[in-house]
Amino acid sequence: MQYYNSIVDTIGDTPLVKLNKVTKGIKGTILAKVEYFNPGNSVKDRIGIKMIEDAEKAGILRSGGTIIEGTSGNTGMGLALTAIAKGYKCIFTVSDKQSQEKINILRAVGAEVIVCPTNVAPEDPRSYYSVARRLNQEIPNSFYPNQYDNLSNAAAHYETTGPEIWAQTEGKVTHYACGVGTGGTICGAGKYLKEQNANVVTVGIDTYGSVFKKYKETGVFDENEIYPYLTEGIGEDILPKNVDFSLIDHFIKVTDKDAAVMTRRLAREEGMFVGWSCGSAVYGALEYAREHMKEGDVMVIILPDHGTRYLNKIYNDTWMKDHGFLEARDFATARDIVHSRNISDRLLTVDTVMKVNDAVRLLTKEGISQIPVTDGEQIVGSLTDSKILGQLIERPEIRDSPVSELMDPPFKFVGLDNTLDVLSSLIDKENKALLVRDELNRVHIITQADLLSAMAG
Repeated sequence: MQYYNSIVDTIGDTPLVKLNKVTKGIKGTILAKVEYFNPGNSVKDRIGIKMIEDAEKAGILRSGGTIIEGTSGNTGMGLALTAIAKGYKCIFTVSDKQSQEKINILRAVGAEVIVCPTNVAPEDPRSYYSVARRLNQEIPNSFYPNQYDNLSNAAAHYETTGPEIWAQTEGKVTHYACGVGTGGTICGAGKYLKEQNANVVTVGIDTYGSVFKKYKETGVFDENEIYPYLTEGIGEDILPKNVDFSLIDHFIKVTDKDAAVMTRRLAREEGMFVGWSCGSAVYGALEYAREHMKEGDVMVIILPDHGTRYLNKIYNDTWMKDHGFLEARDFATARDIVHSRNISDRLLTVDTVMKVNDAVRLLTKEGISQIPVTDGEQIVGSLTDSKILGQLIERPEIRDSPVSELMDPPFKFVGLDNTLDVLSSLIDKENKALLVRDELNRVHIITQADLLSAMAG
């Protein structure tokens, strides 16, 4: 009889499939390693079992223990499958930008899921990183795999993904492309491939709103590169230990829209029902291939997960249209709003030490409802007229206090190419305005009034 002893024994040995339609005009052969053939439908199954088994060998994880991890969904699934096979409990923290499908899938396999806010700093106690670390400290006999800094992540791909690619291509692979999040997939497999042939070129796919590309090219961790984006499972606002920049030859950045459209093309033109970051990987890899590949070259692209995670997003026409990813409407962008202004316009701000009364006079004089708060060169908070009014009614004496005593968190930074519908979805009761940096690194504010004006033409 032919059978496996448990579901985790089926992890790995995923197929390479040639891309035919989306590669028109590109020289060489483009192959996709389709990781949704893993039992948990993603590449992260590989690291789930590796991190758990390494923790067992080290005595960190013992019988009856609890696995606690911050995840974008796929790593949680990989960990959960191994946990089921081995008898562990799971608690996962996820950011609120993750699809509901991912959250439902994790709960379906018995995990407890805690949803945390996306737009907070990694060190903020509310972030999904911080919540996972705190729970690990509080819960006895628990294990925090920390896929970002746990080198078992990269080791899993060095031991499995890299050798599979080398064997499947009979050593003919010349280019290896992969989305970069934790860094384990590109660096683990990339290290193995480069050891077999030092001339193999590794191409990391990044997203706008992430720090990787600029850090690779300049060595500078630029917080100005960090702003909200929609694509899941790619890019970071931290530098994980699994990202070895010496193993990544080039970075290509891909927009949310280009990634989303390519994801749909892969389903319709190649029959590959894949996830959003798969579209990022293919779009970015093909951008590189058009310029650099020649006849006889062979590129392997990792497709990390399955389309079932994105049924209410990428594969939902209404959602795609609402975000300007389908061409049903002509959406203006933050760039259009910024360029419509007088080039000499400067961002009005108030300092943390300014008295509330003086801030009120400035808001009244300028006819504005909100303003960023600065401490030196840094934007550290925000002030709105509604917040001031409420505080003055409750505590009239606060008029002589510094602005820092009643300021709210800073307004969110967004990318120049975000469309009006995306911008409007980011402005709410908690976030009354948005900030954007132009091509010259000048900061501009975008308010509801700006959006209404742009929509009215």
